[in-house]
Amino acid sequence: MNVCFSASRLMKVSEVRRLCKEMRENPALLLATELKAKEELYKHFLRKEKTVSA
Repeated sequence: MNVCFSASRLMKVSEVRRLCKEMRENPALLLATELKAKEELYKHFLRKEKTVSA
């Protein structure tokens, strides 16, 4: 499974490796993380749309 992470802060290499290992070992955690990120993006998109149309 190919996964691409985007960090919102600087992370140590050990943190990135640990997160990648956790995601590889637990696909449900990957799915939950992905859904949370998509929810945040969608909320941001809706807020932006409301300010543009108003």
